[in-house]
Amino acid sequence: MPEDLDQLHRAEWGRLLSALIRSFGDFDLAEEALQDAFTSAVTEWAAGAPANPRAWLYTAARHNAIDQIRRRARFAEKQALVAVPEPAEVEIVEEDAVPDERLRLIFTCCHPSLGMEAQVALTLRTLCGLKTEEIARAFLVPTTTMAQRLVRAKKKIVAAAIPYRVPGADELEARLSGVMAVIYLVFNEGYAATAGDALVRRELCAEAIRLARLLRALMAAATPELDALLALMLITDSRRNARVDSGGDLVLLDDQDRALWDHAEIEEGLGLIRAAVRRGPAGPYTIEAAIAALHTEPETDWPQIAGLYGRLFALHPSPVVALNRAVAISMARGPDAALPLVDAIAEALSDYHLFHATRADLLRRLGRTTEALEEYRRAHALAQNDVERRFLAKRIAECA
Repeated sequence: MPEDLDQLHRAEWGRLLSALIRSFGDFDLAEEALQDAFTSAVTEWAAGAPANPRAWLYTAARHNAIDQIRRRARFAEKQALVAVPEPAEVEIVEEDAVPDERLRLIFTCCHPSLGMEAQVALTLRTLCGLKTEEIARAFLVPTTTMAQRLVRAKKKIVAAAIPYRVPGADELEARLSGVMAVIYLVFNEGYAATAGDALVRRELCAEAIRLARLLRALMAAATPELDALLALMLITDSRRNARVDSGGDLVLLDDQDRALWDHAEIEEGLGLIRAAVRRGPAGPYTIEAAIAALHTEPETDWPQIAGLYGRLFALHPSPVVALNRAVAISMARGPDAALPLVDAIAEALSDYHLFHATRADLLRRLGRTTEALEEYRRAHALAQNDVERRFLAKRIAECA
């Protein structure tokens, strides 16, 4: 796929697919039709892109979907849908409306009848256009396992006749946690892309922040955790311009040029987290946002960050949180205090490249260069993002 079209795919996939799913009510049909439209664009746009690329793709995908319906044995059941005339002007997005198509898609994917992992995975597949392999790596499971979960989730949506809409006010709160988890993982995929040649997918970060704002507008009363989620994303996103240097290479947090940070985002985020802390009690997003806020201070208070990760682990005892806590402890008390904590989660994170990169860094700081080299090589083999792979290759060269 040409670079310009690839960028369009990344930026527009979610909104195009959302509109198609609403029109046809079929996840697989919409996804296949849209992918065919992008494939057609490779040759159709050889002499130049149309004036409105998004509308061209939507129209092509809609025609593809109708053609597929016509080929199906049950075409008669769909005839009324096919007979709907084309609009004179394609409108596939309600840019400023609340709610919009993508929020409807998230709420559809985050129905309580689906398990939380299925909710998140399906949204990453549909809204972000991530490949099944990329989602499987994010969940640390085999690709075949994730493929089966996605198929089951789509079938359940059809079987349960889950409506494609934002639920009423009386249903919102029950589904809020799932939607917040999805939005945050969309942001994380944008801030640290699982694969590809770019570390940051800015369109996904912006989309997640936009959706969080829409979600806050939907709620009758703002909740501390929703405010904290938005604060967390804003403060984290503020560092995006400093995360890679002019050559496109990774820059660690301590080495970043703070003049490149977006200080307006930081100030907004700090105001939100202060309000969330005052209203309490502190949930996982409040704690994570507090950690992000501490990283904006001139001197990083690592003991306090380590303590906050301890509180986060008590609320959400995942291996990744344990890994982050170990990193904070290594900065507060030294690598010798953190290494046993990292070794204790080795089995759970054996296929996670950042586990091996963290362990390698601890071993390097302890002067155990040979062992560090082996861990850096393992991390490099597991990493799928080109920017991270280049960083790890430099570490390997330094240790060799």
